[in-house]
Amino acid sequence: MNRADVVAEARTWLGTKWLHQHRAKGQGVDCAGLIICVARDLGLLPADFDITGYSRMPDGTLLDVCDQHMDRIDRNAMQPGDVLVMATEHDPQHMGFIGDYRHGGLSLIHATNRAGRVVETRLMFASNQQFRAAYALPGVA
Repeated sequence: MNRADVVAEARTWLGTKWLHQHRAKGQGVDCAGLIICVARDLGLLPADFDITGYSRMPDGTLLDVCDQHMDRIDRNAMQPGDVLVMATEHDPQHMGFIGDYRHGGLSLIHATNRAGRVVETRLMFASNQQFRAAYALPGVA
């Protein structure tokens, strides 16, 4: 499995409606569900793997869960196919896949309630406080 495969699979979810804790391509998914479903679809996780029961409000546990299932990497080492965890306020609360932005640089493929669907946008941080962690998926070279 390579990074381009991860990005390509994540892009097949573009346009899927944002729905909290849903896991159905073309019907509904949230940001965590996107990561889980792409990894499952690529055989990186068992078909029955899921994490549910989390709140829409951050509770400070997101990084702990990510640390259990992915390999944390340095921010400067992020590449397309990696997972980015960020905060919009204080605690980490949002995640998505790093992509290769078509006009150069990196993009973020993520399910966002602001847009109401899975979108790909240029990766830009308003401040260093938004970045919380980056992860490589186990089994991706």
